[in-house]
Amino acid sequence: MWLRSLLCVSLLSVSCQSVMGQTPTAAIPLILDTDIGNDCDDVLAMGVIHSLQTRGYCRLVAVTITKDHDQCAPFVDAVNTFYGRGEIPIGVCRSGITPQQSRFTGLVSEKDGDRDRYPHDLRSGRDAADAVAVLRRALAAEADGSVVIAQVGFSTNLAKLLQSPGDEISPMTGRELARKKVRMLSVMAGAFTAINGQPHFEYNVVEDIGSAQVLSREWPTEIIYSGFEIGLAIPYPAVSIEQDYLYVAHHPLRESYVLYEPPPHNRPTWDLTSVLYAVFPERGYFGVSPKGTVSVNEKGLTTFAPGETGLHRYLTLTSEQQIRVTEALVQLSSEPPQGLSR
Repeated sequence: MWLRSLLCVSLLSVSCQSVMGQTPTAAIPLILDTDIGNDCDDVLAMGVIHSLQTRGYCRLVAVTITKDHDQCAPFVDAVNTFYGRGEIPIGVCRSGITPQQSRFTGLVSEKDGDRDRYPHDLRSGRDAADAVAVLRRALAAEADGSVVIAQVGFSTNLAKLLQSPGDEISPMTGRELARKKVRMLSVMAGAFTAINGQPHFEYNVVEDIGSAQVLSREWPTEIIYSGFEIGLAIPYPAVSIEQDYLYVAHHPLRESYVLYEPPPHNRPTWDLTSVLYAVFPERGYFGVSPKGTVSVNEKGLTTFAPGETGLHRYLTLTSEQQIRVTEALVQLSSEPPQGLSR
């Protein structure tokens, strides 16, 4: 298979930790905030997270969803269950943002005989907890300064978190919880270079401009933005979708990708890049800009102003890093769950 030809050395300790003699010191508590259902890259990003958790690098403590459709939460539950982690808390928003039917979350209704093709306990988003409550509970349970959040959808849930008051979960406000508990927020949003010579109005920002503005103005810890140009420069190879997920008859990542847009096509890895950086910020997979401040205007255009007091930076990418990141993302996305093998 294509993956077997990858050079171990280019993945460093991600794919070769035993060779490099490096092991994780502590699993990072990770929250994924996603608009899953709108694009297949969110699903591949979940595969990356589960592989990193299996390797001991992170611990997925919650998934919150910003696409307002009732199939999204059971779909997340089905993916988590596929990887043996069906107990992970899932929260939903009820915002009315992108309520359209997804091209692939209908997989939760597929049957093999009289059984679910992808087993899951959560049957509808109507039965899921509110995203802000899930976020507050997850943050309150973790050590101070330990949590990393990967936001790979709209800013809806995190903006609402900032506005939440103290409650039975924690006497702290949402802003206080974020300041005390979160080490870093890794966001797939915005664009920081021109695309075809034109400024780019990025989807995750444009769909909820108000929340993106709140996040950029008010989030109290460091934010690292992975702009549209980063994922665009790292297309996921179609040959991997066609070959590397065949260790089971039905794989939720492969089937989601095919339903979203049948191969051969190399889909950009937007959300995967934010997840990879969230867990491995110091491994050299990406460069980062100087410190500064990201602003979002009334049309959803993001701009960056350098400044040493700013809490924001954005990812950069060299041609050499592009090769390394592609290989790492393919290796991690397609890694079998524990107990399965290629």
